[in-house]
Amino acid sequence: MKRNMKKLLTLGVTMTAAGFALAACGGGSTDKKASDGNENASIKLWVDVAFVDTYKPLVEQFEKEHKDWKVTIKPSESASAQENLKKDPSAAADVFMMPHDQLGQMVDAGIIYANTKYEDSVKENSTESAVAAATYDGKLYGYPYGVESQILYYNKGKLAEDDVKSWETLTSKGKLGANFGEAGANYIFTPLFMSNGDELYGKDGEDINGTNFNNDQGVQVLKWIRSQKDNPGVVQSNADALSNLGNGKIDAYLSGPWSKLDVEKALGDNFAVAPYPTVDLGNGAVRQKAFLGVKLFGVNASTKSPVAAMALADFLTNKENQLTVFEKNGTVPANKEAQTDGKVTSDKVAEAVMTMSDADHSVVMPKLPAMVTFWGPVEAVINDTYNGKIAEDQYLPKLDKLVKDTSKSDK
Repeated sequence: MKRNMKKLLTLGVTMTAAGFALAACGGGSTDKKASDGNENASIKLWVDVAFVDTYKPLVEQFEKEHKDWKVTIKPSESASAQENLKKDPSAAADVFMMPHDQLGQMVDAGIIYANTKYEDSVKENSTESAVAAATYDGKLYGYPYGVESQILYYNKGKLAEDDVKSWETLTSKGKLGANFGEAGANYIFTPLFMSNGDELYGKDGEDINGTNFNNDQGVQVLKWIRSQKDNPGVVQSNADALSNLGNGKIDAYLSGPWSKLDVEKALGDNFAVAPYPTVDLGNGAVRQKAFLGVKLFGVNASTKSPVAAMALADFLTNKENQLTVFEKNGTVPANKEAQTDGKVTSDKVAEAVMTMSDADHSVVMPKLPAMVTFWGPVEAVINDTYNGKIAEDQYLPKLDKLVKDTSKSDK
């Protein structure tokens, strides 16, 4: 998943809907197609290679319940979902895994089918943040099956539970490995701006001119980032974070659930996990936020069997199947009832991810296609600030340029 996350952050493929005759599939034509018969439907399903064995028995169960429908399951990297779908929508899977932040580009390209049949079910059974992630421009498209967020891993032989509740105590009583100065800092530390009251592409992440980092709060964030260069409790760590954790050079680091097994191996009996700490950016303690990612199933707008495809997507994301996927693959459910199941609540990593998934602890990654132009500029600002390449009196001008460069050109 860490590899997938890095890839999705760099996906910058943009495409207009003009090349697709199905650009209107999110509207009235979808409703017409959804009413068509689907007897003897043959459906293709794409899932990540690590999930193929998990989903095979689920697909078999689906076929038993729908004897006229045949499902063929194939491995395909979910982080490349939109890229693979755009190559040839007619040859792509009818149902596929995808990260939610690709939704805007898929909708604009007319290659994803609106969830017209199971909208009420998704809204009733999924967490609020998962529903928001599956929705674009007021319309529900996705079928959420999992949530993920950065969390704090730490060595409980060096740090107590109370020590990791704030950045100040964490870095005064131990050493935190954190990546401020290299590639990837954008994903980890951009949410600091939202922690301090700013917005990225507006309140809902869909306003192209809604980024307001160029203000006093934004300047405070950059001042704080620069101060971490001189914090003896912060060790710049990136690819070497796990080895640093294992050899004791650091006592904690920020990563996601995809690192669970590696961290357990590095720390052994001293393995511990917690939500992000609070941080003081200049106006008192606030919750350090992270980006929330939601795992979705989507339906191809070019499917010839929309009723069967939507039924499959809904079936794969029901409560029972989300729990199966959690048990076998560790994916934290997006289903509200599944999140209360003892198998999930007894898992410390899942517990921390679920805590981080609420609005007080995280920000749903924006789905606007413009996000592909945001990562590079914000990365440069964070890296250069931390490394002392930007003078303090240039913080606001740099933020002005960042906002201008990642908004509409006529702003």
